[in-house]
Parts: sequence; C-alpha cells; structure tokens
Amino acid sequence: MTFIGIFDLFRIGLGPSSSHTVGPMRAADRFMAALPAPPARVAATLYGSLAWTGQGHGTHAAILAGLEGMDPATADPAAVRSAPARWEAAGQALARGTSRFTASIATDRKTRPGQHPNAMRFAAFDAAGTPLADQRWYSIGGGFIVREGEAADEATPLAPPAAGPHPFANAGELLEAAAASGQSIARVQLVNELAWRPEAAVRAHAAAVAAAMEACIDAGLAAQGELPGGLAVRRRAPMLAARQAEAARRNARRPNEMAEHASLWAIAVNEENAAGGRVVTAPTNGAAGVIPAVLRTWRRFYAEDPAAPADDFLLAAAAVGAIAKRNASISGAEVGCQGEVGVACAMAAAGLAQVLGATPAQVENAAEIGLEHHLGMTCDPIGGLVQIPCIERNAMGAVKAIAAASLALAGDGTHKVSLDAAIATMRQTGLDMRAEYKETARGGLAVHVTEC
Repeated sequence: MTFIGIFDLFRIGLGPSSSHTVGPMRAADRFMAALPAPPARVAATLYGSLAWTGQGHGTHAAILAGLEGMDPATADPAAVRSAPARWEAAGQALARGTSRFTASIATDRKTRPGQHPNAMRFAAFDAAGTPLADQRWYSIGGGFIVREGEAADEATPLAPPAAGPHPFANAGELLEAAAASGQSIARVQLVNELAWRPEAAVRAHAAAVAAAMEACIDAGLAAQGELPGGLAVRRRAPMLAARQAEAARRNARRPNEMAEHASLWAIAVNEENAAGGRVVTAPTNGAAGVIPAVLRTWRRFYAEDPAAPADDFLLAAAAVGAIAKRNASISGAEVGCQGEVGVACAMAAAGLAQVLGATPAQVENAAEIGLEHHLGMTCDPIGGLVQIPCIERNAMGAVKAIAAASLALAGDGTHKVSLDAAIATMRQTGLDMRAEYKETARGGLAVHVTEC
C-alpha cells in the first residue's frame, strides 16, 4: 500500500484541469526525459475524455509545453498558453534544450482508452524514422500519472513504498489508528508523513500550499474580463467582492454572510483556474476552489489569527483525500464530479472540523456528510470548458463543507452511514454512470444548454 500524503494531493500547478492539463504535461515531460536519444519527431495521440474535452481543457497546450520540458509547478502560465502559437509559427516544431524536433497531436475518440478514460500515447522517432520509444500513459486524476505496465506515480521521486507507522487503507482503519495512538486525524497523517520527510519539509509544503491558495483567491478577486474559450463567461468574483465590501461599509449584516464569503472565494479560485492561472490541485483543478475557500473561511471567521498555520487543516483533508483516491477515484472522467467536488467537499469538511477541535469520529462524520450529498453528481462541462457548471459547483461545495463540519460538531461522531460506505457508493455509482456524464461533454448540461 503506497502512502498518499499532502505532497501528492496538494500540488501547485496550472489550470484549467489537473487530469487534462497537469497530468498530460507531466507525462509528456517524463516521456521525453527518458528517451535514449534526442528525437527528430514526436507523435502524441489523445484517447477517451482527453480526446473529447482536451481542447477546452488546455490539453494540447499542456502536452506541447511538457514536450518542451516545462513543469506545471514552475512554468509561466502565459508560456504554456502560448505553446500552440509557438509550435504553429515554427512549422509544428518544438525545442527542448538544444535539440529541435517536430511534434504532432492527434485525437482518437473511437478506441477504448484501456485502464483509464484519460489515455495518451507518445511515440518518438529518430531522423531515419526508427522508433525510439512508444508508450501509453494515463492521467488518473489530480495530476497523478501512470505509464502502462507500471505502478501509479504518487507524485515525486520521494514517494515511499509503504504506508508509514500508522497505515490505513480506509476510514475505519484510520479511526482505529487514531484510537490506538490517542492522536487526532491530523496527527496520524503527520506521523506517517514524517516517516518519509523531515517535519520542516512537511510544514514548509503546507505553508507553501496555503500561501498559493490565498494568492489564487486574491488574484481571482482582482482579475476582470471574460474567461477564455468562447462561452463569453465574465468573471464575477470582482463584482461580488465589491458588493460585499459595500455591505460591510454600510455595516449591513446578512444572515448568510459566511456562506457569501466562502462562495466568493471559491469562485475567485475557479475563475483563475478556468483562465489557466496558478492554482493548487486540491485534490483536482476542477475542484480547486473548495478547500481554499473553506480554509480562508476558518482563518477569517474562526481562527484568532487570519494567518494561522494550515498544517492540521491540510493534513486531515489529505487523510480523507487519500482514502477516496485509494478506494474509488478523484477523476471526473472515471466517476463524475462526485469524485472531484464531492471529494474536495469531504476533505474541506474534515479539515475544518479538525481545526475546530473535532474528535476523530467527528472529523470522519464531517467528511462523510460532505461526500454523501454529492453522490451521483455528473461531470458535464459545457463546451468541454472548466467553467459551467464547474465554477459554481465549487462555491456550493465550499458552503456544503462548512455545513457538514457544523453538523458533525453538533453531534458526538455517531452516525449510520460511514465514510467508507459513502466512498464505496461513489465508486459503484461511477461504474454505473454512462460515459456521457463523465467529462466527455456529451451529456447533461453540456448538451442541454446552448453554447454562446
């Protein structure tokens, strides 16, 4: 059982999609880095959900940037967005270091992808046309990638081969580990993290992730104009922020003020994501607004310090996200949006409950409530863009997470439906869900709303 932690579930990267942008960019870069010699030509083919919605999700630009050697954690968003223009201007040629090569990207909507709907094939050839490598890769959600025939990549070369001092494969085992050690959910996760990295590194990553989340909210609050892609969706975050500021100036208190702020902050993040900006995968890009919005809500409305450390929040959230990923999926192309916004809501609810002093049972209950009320949610992006209904779904997910934590804290942790049962239900529902409703833009709102 491979350990999954905060370095895996919270990655600083680029929008608009962890599975369709971050994953393909990393796969293209990894493929190139392992070639035995510089290629003269590289051919990429997209299958499944990548073929259906890759254009709207920025997959083509991501692959070109990855072939050039860009990394989603450090790449300039503008450089990634401009990759197709550079490629076209150079006669479909790219440069990686000192070598130059031609590149092509094709789509195949008919071939069954294989072990995951987000499949890619990369083939490289030398100047004589001799194959250098031919590999199939899968982007399995949240920026995770796996090459066909290999074990799933768990984010970094430091990814450990085992699960730590308090191993848990599901929520039941997590609660047992917490009870046996007398520790909180966050502490159990931290102790496991420390088996592989120094505590300073873990806390530094948590601080960097929290800072990137806050910066993304602020960037979304400041940016104006329309989102790219052709739907003519105007950014709403600046307008909503201005209205809230005016209400505060007039000292007009609203009964739903906290929910308004959480919604605003989630929208700000996901508008940045839709524009291809710098975001934190949490646990995916399509659901990137939920956890930052709930984290800021805690800091602004509950914590004594608005810059309070986010360690326990993120650690508890990571424990829940790891369980969901291991036992079901966090990929919209595999189980629908219940695996993205639904899991993000469960993670955020767990994190908030943790920092508000919840017991392990209450943290697990909060996560279960958050996920349960997203079961069955489809992934049906209009135009294949991560805009409608994705942006508003993050706002609703953030509000639900706060409500879930509140309900859990009002009880003693005892409840009928376990988090494991909710995750198993999500997995089965995803298996039963038709492909049209799993990030192909062939069902739901994607075909019932006229694009404009």
